[in-house]
Amino acid sequence: MYEMDGEEIFVIDGHVHLWDAREENIIHEGGEQFLQCFYDYHTGFTPEEEQWDIDTYRHYGADKMTEDLFGNAAADMAIFQPTYLDDFYDEGFNTTEQNAELAEEYPERFVLNGSFDPRDGEEGLRYLEHLKAEYDIPGVKLYTAEWRGESKGWRLDSDEAFEFLEKCADLGIENINAHKGPTIRPLNRDAFDVKDIDDAASSFPELNFIVNHVGLPRLDDFCWIAAQEPNVYGGLAVASAMSTNRPRKFGEIMGELLYWLGEDRVLFGSDYALWNPDWLVEQVLNAELTDEQRDEYGVELDVDTMKKVMGENAAELYDIDIEEKKRQFRDDEVTERFDLESHYGGDAGAAAD
Repeated sequence: MYEMDGEEIFVIDGHVHLWDAREENIIHEGGEQFLQCFYDYHTGFTPEEEQWDIDTYRHYGADKMTEDLFGNAAADMAIFQPTYLDDFYDEGFNTTEQNAELAEEYPERFVLNGSFDPRDGEEGLRYLEHLKAEYDIPGVKLYTAEWRGESKGWRLDSDEAFEFLEKCADLGIENINAHKGPTIRPLNRDAFDVKDIDDAASSFPELNFIVNHVGLPRLDDFCWIAAQEPNVYGGLAVASAMSTNRPRKFGEIMGELLYWLGEDRVLFGSDYALWNPDWLVEQVLNAELTDEQRDEYGVELDVDTMKKVMGENAAELYDIDIEEKKRQFRDDEVTERFDLESHYGGDAGAAAD
């Protein structure tokens, strides 16, 4: 755990991946373009001393992921967000089943989400039922710009998508994580448009719609939608990285989100392995608004706000008891492996700096 103004910050990284972009797994040129675009984002917003080489970036593996997330208590827990991309990658880029292997090894540390694609029809509905039965998934990650044969995307407000959302509601899969952010080569920008969130959220008030990347570069559209839909949340992946070399822009994004959504509906995410919480969490917690931004938005990035953003809001959505987790983590396998006893044993003075 981190410490801010003398208080512990329990960090739940709401957006992580365990991907495989090795060349032997790529079956379409789009797979290489996709990976290279990710790497451009990585180098563009990562401090030079923290950047990875391209081979590591292609396939870092479970051991490195576990160390990067938890090794210095940068994050206390993490939420898997799968991205299949089966048309680009032979074994998928980042599937629920692949993530499950690590999540089952450290079940107290990871939350495992699934996925659906309405273009899969009845087979897709059966697969969604299987994911719930096999892994008891509490949420899904949706990639509306994923290619599927001749189709280059789908909409969350379509009749086909509504059938899957109804199935989620019936199965108790409450957290709908939708990628609504910057495009990635060669996917289409318009297929990531945030506007289809509006009708979906209105039509399924019993579900939580976590909009990953807060609609960037369509932040205004997202905020206007979220302001009127109380079951819409903003996931900070990508936006968080701007705290490194675009601090004023990051302040603007946080100001808009806190003004329109309030402090209870914004969730931290590193987007690992695009960026690493090993250094990013500290950057976000040290971020400040300018005097002009404080005056304009009437908000502060104070400790109470950041405790919610960095972990408490995700805990509320995923039914995570933070105090119970702290007790579990005092002697769990991750704590023993990385010698983290001081972080969970009540020694606040030894918290990560």
